[in-house]
Amino acid sequence: MTAWTIGALARQVAGPVLRPGDDGCAGELAGFDLAVDQRPAIVVGATGPADVIAAVRHAQEAGFAVGVQATGHGITVPADDALLITTRRADAVRVDPADRSAWLGAGAIWSRVLHEAAPFGLAPLAGSAPAVGAVSYTLGGGLGVLGRRYGFSADRVRRLDVVTADGRPRQVSADEHPDLFWALRGGGGNFGVVTGMQVELVELSELYGGGLFFPGEAAAGVLAAMLAVGCGAPDEIGLSAALMVFPDLATVPSAVRDRWCCHVRVSSTGSPGKCEQVIAPIRHAATPLLDTLRTMPVTDLGTIHNDPTTPRATNTRSLVLRTADDDTVATVLGHAGPGAPFGVEVRQLGGALARQPTVPNAVGHRHGAVTVYTTAYPAPAGSGASGGADEQALLDDLAPWTDGGALVNFLAGPHVTPTDVRTAYEPEIWARLVQVKTRWDPDNVFRINHNIPPAGTGTVSPGTTAQAGRAGVVVGHELPALAPHQEGPGA
Repeated sequence: MTAWTIGALARQVAGPVLRPGDDGCAGELAGFDLAVDQRPAIVVGATGPADVIAAVRHAQEAGFAVGVQATGHGITVPADDALLITTRRADAVRVDPADRSAWLGAGAIWSRVLHEAAPFGLAPLAGSAPAVGAVSYTLGGGLGVLGRRYGFSADRVRRLDVVTADGRPRQVSADEHPDLFWALRGGGGNFGVVTGMQVELVELSELYGGGLFFPGEAAAGVLAAMLAVGCGAPDEIGLSAALMVFPDLATVPSAVRDRWCCHVRVSSTGSPGKCEQVIAPIRHAATPLLDTLRTMPVTDLGTIHNDPTTPRATNTRSLVLRTADDDTVATVLGHAGPGAPFGVEVRQLGGALARQPTVPNAVGHRHGAVTVYTTAYPAPAGSGASGGADEQALLDDLAPWTDGGALVNFLAGPHVTPTDVRTAYEPEIWARLVQVKTRWDPDNVFRINHNIPPAGTGTVSPGTTAQAGRAGVVVGHELPALAPHQEGPGA
């Protein structure tokens, strides 16, 4: 792109238009996951839909691919030699309590939505890490702590504003462009740049939840109890467990500091008494070192997992299992332990997550029993992370229980392959996504993502490899941390 055309673009955009080396460009590119180094040809800091429209039209004229970044979580493909649109400035949130809905700008993060909805006794289906971008999270499906009760975040989308590959703004819903509406909710950013999203809110002002921290030596019994409880638990209760060594830091409670633990995370939208009755077998499996279960305002739901908020490079892998039993637990514990270079999370699925919403969408693997992901202990930025082979060995051994792939939101990092993306969807969903992609983006302008190539192109996304993926795939989550979130955490 010549200096003249960059100047023409800058005159149409209210936000910054930057090239590598410009003052502020590095800061504009900064995001949460540092494992993927991005070198775009141009960066547009969009303030709203008009900036996005101008950026997409200029990308078309100049022959650039288009990427989008909100908070920089879950990056898979670097936006090298592409036009990257950052959306963090377009973070407006408007709550309509009478309609029980919220309108979110492209860069809004979940903590802001939680805050704005709370005075009305309402809540969005936010992720376990509220500092994640709400739009990108939802386009990938969105599995949060309220999922077993209310479903995936994508299930609660009512309308989307999107700029398609031809540079035209469109309103998309069940009645307007229904094929695009189906594909965007689960198919990610393959079909356009979403500039706004209307989501349904649920009536919820508080929940019962927190963590039970058990000695790692008791993990076999605790995990077996959690899986058994999860199979029969009411939809209102969500469960997960993380196996990890907590760091030796003053901010970590002394009861678990520098210890290998099995951290069971509990969330319930029902009464505390009923929740305690249901989870009693977990409590009886061992004596917890620390118990943080409490009634909390829904705005504090991020404290249940306490996912980290400090940017870092990660190396993680994920797999959906169709079943899980004592042999599954033994397999996990055969790899995970105090000397392993990675931690493991087992998250219960089922409930509303297994049911299609009133208006079906493209979310895959709804019928899995649990999702497993592993995370190598974070390394300093730029140094990469260790443990990848060890993580893969675990996931290879989990193959007898696999559902065939991972949830697409748990795919991130430079090692994700086209096959990994394809197996994030059942074959019939994938075939339909390809049809929609071919109609709306035949030139694959939007390929800086979990790419779904148009029919007949055989396109491989820049930054990925063409080799077949293995049973495990790289994902963009990190180990839980005990420190509370500093702010209100998607590519």
